[in-house]
Amino acid sequence: MHSIRTYLRQISLFMILAMGLATTWSTTAVAGVVGTGDVLTEQRAEVDRQSLMSMLERDEVKEALSTMGVDQSEVENRIQSLTPSELADFNEQLAEAPVGQDVVGIIVLFLLVFIVTDLLCATNIFSFINCIR
Repeated sequence: MHSIRTYLRQISLFMILAMGLATTWSTTAVAGVVGTGDVLTEQRAEVDRQSLMSMLERDEVKEALSTMGVDQSEVENRIQSLTPSELADFNEQLAEAPVGQDVVGIIVLFLLVFIVTDLLCATNIFSFINCIR
C-alpha cells in the first residue's frame, strides 16, 4: 500500500509539472464579434462578383474585349481583386445604365480600371501609358 502511494505521488507531481508547463506556453483564443453588416457586405460582394463573371461569358462582351486587345483572364483577375465597395459602385453604375449600353459601359469601366492600374505601375497592359513613378 505504501509503494502505491509513493508511485501515485510521483505520477501526480509529474502531471502537475506537465499541466503547469502546458498552460504556460499555451495562448489564449480571442474571438471578435462579426456584425451582420459585415457578413451581408461580403455576401453581396460575392453575388456581385459572380454576376460580373457571368456577364463576361456573353459573346458580345468577349468579342468587344478581344477587339480592344484585352485578355479575358486579366479582366477576371481584376474582378476578383475588386473590393466590396468597388463592386457595389460598379454594379450601381451598371444598374443605372440604359439597357442597350450595359456592354459598352462594362467595357469602358474595365478600360478605365486598366488605365489607372497602368498609371500606378501595377500592370503594363497599354504600352502608350507611362507610369507615374
